[in-house]
Amino acid sequence: MRFLSAVAVASLAVASSVQAQGVPATSQCTGVANDACQQAVDFFRYMAPQLGTAFTGGNTTLAQGGSLGGRTLGLVPKFAVSARVNVVMGNIPTFSPTPGLPASGTATSKSLTTSTGLVPMPGIDVAVGVFKGIPLGVSNVGGVDVLLSATYLPKINNTDITITPDKPLSIGYGLRVGLLQESLVAPGIGFSFLSRKLPMTTLSTSTTGASMTVNDLDLSSFAWRLTVSKSLLLFGIAAGVGQDKYDASTQISATSCVASVNTPALTSEATRTNYFADISMNLFVMKLVGTIGMVSGGDIKTFNSYDNPADKSRVYGSVGVRFGL
Repeated sequence: MRFLSAVAVASLAVASSVQAQGVPATSQCTGVANDACQQAVDFFRYMAPQLGTAFTGGNTTLAQGGSLGGRTLGLVPKFAVSARVNVVMGNIPTFSPTPGLPASGTATSKSLTTSTGLVPMPGIDVAVGVFKGIPLGVSNVGGVDVLLSATYLPKINNTDITITPDKPLSIGYGLRVGLLQESLVAPGIGFSFLSRKLPMTTLSTSTTGASMTVNDLDLSSFAWRLTVSKSLLLFGIAAGVGQDKYDASTQISATSCVASVNTPALTSEATRTNYFADISMNLFVMKLVGTIGMVSGGDIKTFNSYDNPADKSRVYGSVGVRFGL
């Protein structure tokens, strides 16, 4: 069931308690339940960079570099619909507070462990070509695509975790500008950005003698990408670099034995550099796509220390299918 908990948390808690980069982490919890509270705050602070990667992924459109380009036969706008699952090779902190210790004052920093785990996130992306661009030799420049992203978050209630979104579906949006449209001899090169948002959600989980609740988690992400692609008959390749930024606000409650404590309202900001490469198999109007990528950078501080640093570089992968004209 630990994997199920990781999946649920990955769907919700991106960067929920990350301090601004470069700001040292200090205890935000006092009272009898301070150890459970501080570990809850650190749990989400630690998970922020890898959960952010699971939420955002790599390319804004699978296997795409430049813009799609105008209309097919001058009638139907070119489009691409992608369904994917992103999986981060991550570490998950062990939530094991000592009930009632210390009994007063602030929490004491400890050395804690993590377990290796997969952090997945499904997603659907849509791109629609609205402007072909200006002819330049055998290609076009300045083409424009509209980008949409859909995130579905169901209500979950089991023995490990409870997830209660205020609504199940949220929509993200963005644009891609084609610096060079792909042609028979030219690669596709483009710049894109995409803003995503999860439904506002309340999450709760518990262990023996302690529990924690994340109240009204409000999470959004903003990502930009510089990409290049080239189709090679049956196969295609694409690669890119970009930056991801995650912003969130929440309030955490924790209990230990008969005592409880609430943190003040928490805000967060985390930024990471993202590198990735796609390989695709072309099957007429469908592409099968695999992605390998890595994120790095950022200075994510936690009050407690962990055997794997919160801001270590992370490898991730994606598998997906893309339909379009």
